[in-house]
Amino acid sequence: MRFTNFSIWRGRLPHWRADDVRYYVTFRHRRSLEDHERNELFRALLRPDAKKLDLLILCVLPDTTELIFEVREAPTGRPYELSDIVEKCKNAAGKKIIKKSGERFPPFYTESYDRIIRDDAELEEHWQRILDSPVDLELVEDPELWNSLWVRGVE
Repeated sequence: MRFTNFSIWRGRLPHWRADDVRYYVTFRHRRSLEDHERNELFRALLRPDAKKLDLLILCVLPDTTELIFEVREAPTGRPYELSDIVEKCKNAAGKKIIKKSGERFPPFYTESYDRIIRDDAELEEHWQRILDSPVDLELVEDPELWNSLWVRGVE
């Protein structure tokens, strides 16, 4: 598969970028999030300017967060940088959590793992795993009962 405007950059992890692709992003939490902290992060990730991304699915669990989205084009004609979008959301939520908890650092790691979803089969695989994760972790019996799960088209 060939990607348009493909590039790679590296933090601690390699990050692939291309135009007109879907991304799977996940990051771990330093510790399990309490309900109010999980909700703060969930709201922050739902809140980014809709002009920057098309969110397809999002699930914030006590120990990890996973999402799938498409990055939109900036006024410059290039896509927004997905790490800027995700990291700004994490920073905003982290500041609120730190203020309440008195901790020195946000309860989640700064760098996220991201992956270009290469085809519909891979999209379905990640989608279903994210959707099933609250049930698989025995947090709820029905994923619709998990209040930190958002699926496009399902409110």
